[in-house]
Amino acid sequence: MAKKEIPVVGIDIGSHAVKVCQVERVGKNGYQLLALGAAALSPGSVDDGVLQDAGDVAAAISELFKNLKIKNKRVGLSISGYSVIVKKINIEIENEEELDERLHQEAEQYIPFDINEVYLDFQVIKQAKSETERSEVMLVAAKKEVIDNYLEMIEGLKLLPVLVDVDGFALENIWNTIAGSEKNVCLVDIGASKMNINIIAGGASVLARDVVTGSDNLSQEIANTLEIDYEEAEKIKLGRQQAKEEDMEELHGIFTRICTRWVLEIKKAIDLYGNNNPGKPLVSLVLSGGGSKVQGLHEYLAKETGLEVIAFNPFEGMKISKKIDMEYLKVAAPEMSIATGLAIRPAEF
Repeated sequence: MAKKEIPVVGIDIGSHAVKVCQVERVGKNGYQLLALGAAALSPGSVDDGVLQDAGDVAAAISELFKNLKIKNKRVGLSISGYSVIVKKINIEIENEEELDERLHQEAEQYIPFDINEVYLDFQVIKQAKSETERSEVMLVAAKKEVIDNYLEMIEGLKLLPVLVDVDGFALENIWNTIAGSEKNVCLVDIGASKMNINIIAGGASVLARDVVTGSDNLSQEIANTLEIDYEEAEKIKLGRQQAKEEDMEELHGIFTRICTRWVLEIKKAIDLYGNNNPGKPLVSLVLSGGGSKVQGLHEYLAKETGLEVIAFNPFEGMKISKKIDMEYLKVAAPEMSIATGLAIRPAEF
């Protein structure tokens, strides 16, 4: 019997907020945005991708589903942080059926966790064409305890978790869907406490990593240095409020110091890709996430990396439901890439 594709609701659980997105297929390759929204979380509810206060996160998800009138119970989640390892490996295999068994036998040498305490998955990037070649495989290992806690929380809401992805791959999914090209790009999603870097070459991920740094570091530094509250620091960071003239020099120093850390991590990934893929240069840096809205960041990244910087809109080319507030959509779009990447990946039954 042929498998049937069932749409899911994408849920992106970050350290500061939960984002939800629902789309539906229109025609063969098109989509329509049906609902999107975000709800703030209490500080500490999620720490480095690990669920700390399931009640607070569950309440935020429940509120979003109620307010957005979402009836679909099938949902997709993504994870990131120290509990997830994504590693590209080269391995000798004759066929993909053999790969699953081989990886479970050999995975321990690639990951720093007890093999019995993780879920394993993989994606073949490049299949060997001869016996002398090795296949390139993206190996993913995630701690069972972390995933199981998320699943238990979701099921407690009477929702059905049908897929669990990695943030970087959800980002890849929406980029490939919207861009529809095989040009080589570096996807960077900057959240409040983490940064996802995923380099796409020939339409497939060849390097993916999570970095524990985000735009919250910038807000906290501004607040502490200028002795102002966090909300005011956020407004200054995003260019919604002008800092005092006497604070401008200090503010510039904060921006340079924090953003340089981001640039160093991005350039590490770009350099590693360049060393392993000579003659296949990256053409663009595609920026998303709440941190992408930091005033002046696009220009700074373009200058430091030498790449064209593109602000990613995950809803580009989509039909938009009349229920959607277009002003809110414009503001929220940069933060919705991961949730949208989950929502356009249907579950198969």
